[in-house]
Order: sequence, then C-alpha cells, then structure tokens
Amino acid sequence: MDFSLSDDQRLLKESVEQYITRDYPFEKRRAHAALGDGFSREAWAAMATLGWPGAALPVAYGGSGGGAVETMLMMEELGRGLVVEPLLATAILGGGLILGGGTETQKADLLPTLIEGRLLLAFAYTERQSRHDLHHVELTAVKHGAGYRLNGQKSVVLNGDSADMIIVSGRTGGDVRDRSGISLFLVDAASAGLGLRGYATMDGMRAAEINFDQAEATLMGEADGALPLIEQTIDQAAVAVMAEALGIMAVINDLTLEYLKTREQFGQPIGKFQALQHRMVDMVIAAEESRSLVMVAAMQADGEANVRARAVSAAKVQIARAGRLIGQEAVQLHGAIAMTDDYQLGHYFKRLTMIGQLFGDSDHHLRRFAQLNG
Repeated sequence: MDFSLSDDQRLLKESVEQYITRDYPFEKRRAHAALGDGFSREAWAAMATLGWPGAALPVAYGGSGGGAVETMLMMEELGRGLVVEPLLATAILGGGLILGGGTETQKADLLPTLIEGRLLLAFAYTERQSRHDLHHVELTAVKHGAGYRLNGQKSVVLNGDSADMIIVSGRTGGDVRDRSGISLFLVDAASAGLGLRGYATMDGMRAAEINFDQAEATLMGEADGALPLIEQTIDQAAVAVMAEALGIMAVINDLTLEYLKTREQFGQPIGKFQALQHRMVDMVIAAEESRSLVMVAAMQADGEANVRARAVSAAKVQIARAGRLIGQEAVQLHGAIAMTDDYQLGHYFKRLTMIGQLFGDSDHHLRRFAQLNG
C-alpha cells in the first residue's frame, strides 16, 4: 500500500491544522460545547466555507471528491482540537447514507445544502435493546399514502436535538432480528409525532432520545435492503472517529511529555526518572501501533464488505486498548492536576473513552473479527 499523501490531501490536512491552531483554542471549544446546540453555528458555517462537510462527497454535488483517506486526515486534526461541531453526524453519517442509498432526486436536493452547511442531519439507528447489532430493529414503518408512518424509539442519536432532518432505520418486513426487511427513512425534525429529548454526553458532545408516534416519513431509496449500506456507513464512521482518536492521543502524549519535562521532584524534572520514561515510551508505541491499523482500515473502508469489516474491527480493538492505556497513564503521570476540569487532559480522555464505545466496543469487534476469520 502507498501511504504517501497527494498534494490535495496535504493541503486539506494543513488547512484543518491551521484552523485549529489559529481559530479553535481549547477555551473556545469549551464555550461552543456550552451553547444550546452543543456547538457553534458560526464555526460550523466557517467549516462549510472551508469545504470540510464535502471533503468526501462527489464534485457533482459540490463536494471535493475525496474518500475515507481524506476523512481520516481531516478527523485526526479535528481530534487535536477536540472539535464539537457535527461533522460526524451530518457529513459522514448523514452524507454517506444519502450518497449510498438516496434517489437521484434526494441526492440533488440534500447533498448540496449539506455541503454548504445549511442542512444538519442525524442518523437514528440505535435502539435500547439492540446493543451494537445493526440488524436488531424494532421500530416499524407502515405505508401511509405516498409516505410512511414510523412507530418506535431510537436512542443515543448523535446531534439529534439540533438536526434539521433525521435519517431513521425502520423495519418494513421480517422479524426484529432479520437482516432483510430494513429500510431507511427521512423525517423532518419538526414533524408531528416526533418526541425528542436532547442531552449532553460525558465527552461534551450532544445526543438525543427520540420517540416516533405515527411520525410522517419519506422512504430513502429502495425498501427492505438497507442493512448493507448501514453497515458500510457505520464502518466508515468508525474509521473517522478512530482517526479522531489518533489526534487526541497525540495531544495527550504531548501534554504528558511536557509535564514530565517541567514538573520537578527531588530537585530534578520527573522525566529524568527511568520508570516514568518507560511508561511514556509505552504510550508513544501504543499511539503508533494504532496509527498503522487505522491507516489500513481507511484504505479498506470503501472496499469489499468482509475485508472492510476485518480491517475496521482490528483497528477498533486496538484503539480501545490503546486509548485506555494512554489515558490512564497520562492521568497517573500528571498527578492531581489531571483531575481538574480546567485542565485539558481530562476532556481529551473523556472523548477518547467515548470513542472506544462508539460504533461497537472492543468485545463486539473481537467477536466480529473472530466470526469473519472463522
């Protein structure tokens, strides 16, 4: 595999890095997270102007024509800034589903406004009983006139309380755990029959619980066969948040190394002590091992289903393990300062912990990897 960057990829990475360094200091991130939406609409508009929502969407709809590698480069830099704006929910999940499963009319209507930053999307697919099984869908969709009516509940809908439109997985046939009979629907967030409760998550982001009671919906694409697209999109989103984790790990390691160089004990910097040096080396090695597997997963994200799934699951297990090691070691090496809300480290560790659970925890991905290789 060729891991060298093209000129366009290098420019994308540099543009995000410059924006985070110049316009997105940590205190601004805290201020954005405290707003009612959990992010800044002004910052989101600026990101749209820079072309980030369309980085992995086709030129025909106003995007840049990139793919999973471009998303990885962008998300790693966003991880360094701990950005709270809804690129994951809107562009990666929502945009990926519309691109892969929408009709030509739906793509032409929705993707340009998404890329311009004027449309916020959320994907409602998780149910309380489903855990990480994407085919466990109890929400029902019944034909009603030219559209459908949805009944059921969805949980932990990322940025669901700020979305203009919600993409919903619903059952149009089969039993609750059948792989067939699952369809995707578009629901206006202002629709009657939609009960929504938003809340802040532990990492400073936002999610929502949504109840559908005869909510009006429009079928997205064809009925009954949406599961493969859902699986592909969730895998691609997993690659995106794993890339974000790489950026977070890099910041945690930098903060910890700087602390070891400046914190003195017994008349010398604590970084002089060999035991602490060894622990720091373990943190750096864990981050580099993670980078290798995430790069492979990004290269396979648009490929054949089983190959993609194996690469994603292998990387997801590594990210969860490395994230736990790096975060816990950093807290220990920082001592009491790491436990204060004013210090950056704790916020990065919280997001890293959440990424370990998003789109399947390590147990889920270990099982999937074993099944795919069985």
